[in-house]
Amino acid sequence: MGLPLRDAFRHTYADYRAWPEDVRYELIDGTAYAMAPAPGIAHQELAFRIARQVDDALADAPCRMFVAPVDVRLPARDESDDQIETVVQPDVLIVCDPAKIDPRGIRGAPDWIIEVLSPSTAGHDQVIKRALYERHGVREFWLVHPTDRVLFVYRLENGAYGKPDVQELTGETACQAVPGVAIDWAEATRRL
Repeated sequence: MGLPLRDAFRHTYADYRAWPEDVRYELIDGTAYAMAPAPGIAHQELAFRIARQVDDALADAPCRMFVAPVDVRLPARDESDDQIETVVQPDVLIVCDPAKIDPRGIRGAPDWIIEVLSPSTAGHDQVIKRALYERHGVREFWLVHPTDRVLFVYRLENGAYGKPDVQELTGETACQAVPGVAIDWAEATRRL
């Protein structure tokens, strides 16, 4: 079952910014998907522990780490912000190009995105967002399955994600898109 749609209309970032803040949406190709209610504690702890490790690894690096909610605007071409039809809020992301960071969030593809799956968003993240991130050039995309303790790593090669590298959440996994960043899964999952 997919996430509920706001309505049947096409929307832009201008519409998105005008909506009340009490209900959150992501826009994908003009379609507004209602975001799931706040994720469970296990999801939040895992995302936090991953983010903390990433932040520590980037302490002296030019790249910056962000956590949801932060708007990532993915323009189709060179349209103005108001005309952008895709705005997502990944769980954890890294941006190495400072020109992509502005007061509203991020404009353009992050270098690395991590989505921690929840039962209510798993299909959406694995199908719709994976294809979206590939199309927009996210260099590395991780899907973390906390319940199954499995990681799917997608790396962009020649403009496409190939077969994912599937790993258990054990040992350490290095991010190839951002050298020097690795996740220690024993630390990240110690309360799961």
